[in-house]
Amino acid sequence: MPPRSIVKKFLARPQHEGFGAVVRRSIGRFELRYFDPFLVLDEFSVSAPAGFPDHPHRGFETVTYMLQGAVTHEDFEGHKGTIKAGDLQWMTAGRGIVHSEMPAAEGTQKGLQLWINLSSKHKMIQPRYQEIPSENIAEATKDGIKVRIIAGESLGAKSAIYTRTPTMYLDFTLKQGSHLQQPIPKSYNAFVYVLEGEGIFGPHEESSSIGAHNLLLLSGSGSGDGLEAWNKSTKPLRFILVGGEPLGEPVAQLGPFVMNTQQEIDQTVEDFDNYTNGFEKAKHWRSQAIIGLDY
Repeated sequence: MPPRSIVKKFLARPQHEGFGAVVRRSIGRFELRYFDPFLVLDEFSVSAPAGFPDHPHRGFETVTYMLQGAVTHEDFEGHKGTIKAGDLQWMTAGRGIVHSEMPAAEGTQKGLQLWINLSSKHKMIQPRYQEIPSENIAEATKDGIKVRIIAGESLGAKSAIYTRTPTMYLDFTLKQGSHLQQPIPKSYNAFVYVLEGEGIFGPHEESSSIGAHNLLLLSGSGSGDGLEAWNKSTKPLRFILVGGEPLGEPVAQLGPFVMNTQQEIDQTVEDFDNYTNGFEKAKHWRSQAIIGLDY
C-alpha cells in the first residue's frame, strides 16, 4: 500500500499565551480545534520573567518535550522538577492538577507541548507523571536517519512511556539525501510538525518541500501504510511524527478543562471554584514561581 498523503497543511504563526510567552499553535486553533485524540500542539518560546504561572488542568494529558533551555514545573501535590533540553515530561492531569511551568535558565527556552485527550473512563483518574531525562530517551540511527522515540517504536527501538490513549511520538532528523519510511498503525490519526529545515512528505518524491513551523495532517486509516519523507536540501531536516488512536467521543472544553459534556464542564468549574473533587489542595497553594513574581 502507498504511504499516507497530506490532506491539510497549516503554518503555525506566533501568538501570545500565558504570562508573556510566545507560542506557535497548530492544533487547538480556529482552523483545527481538535484532531482526535489531540487537543493542542504548541511550539513555545519563553524568556524569564515570562512563563506559564499557576493554572489548572482536568481530563487530559500534557506532554512537554524541551528543545532548548529548561523549564521548572511545580504542582499543588508537591511535585517539582526541571525539564532540560531533550527531556520529556508526560503528565496525566486526570481529575485535577494545578501547576506552573516557568523558565529555569538564561535566554530563551523552547519546547513542544502536546495535549492528548483521555477517554471518558479515564478523565477522573488520579494524576501521575512519567519523566524521562534526555539520556534515557530511546534512540536509533540508520542510513542518515536519527530518531528519538518519545512514545511508540521506530527502527527497532521502543519507548518506555505508557500511553493511556495509544500514541506514537517520534522525533526524526534526516541528513541530506535521506529517505524515511515509517509505519503508522492503521487505526491512528497522525500528523507531522516540521521543526527545522525542509522536506518532502507523502507518496510523491517530486512534491514541493515544506519548511519549519508547518503542521501536516496525514490521510486517515485505510488510506496508506505510513509516512514517507525525503530530505533533498543541503541542511538537516527535523520533524516530529505523532499519531494516536481516535477516541470517537464528544468533546466539551473550557480552556484547560476537557470533558465530554457541558454538564461535566460546569461541575469542573464548580469543583475548581470550591476546591473540591480533586482540587482541594489548590486552596492554600501558590507556586514558588508565582510568589517570586509578587502577584
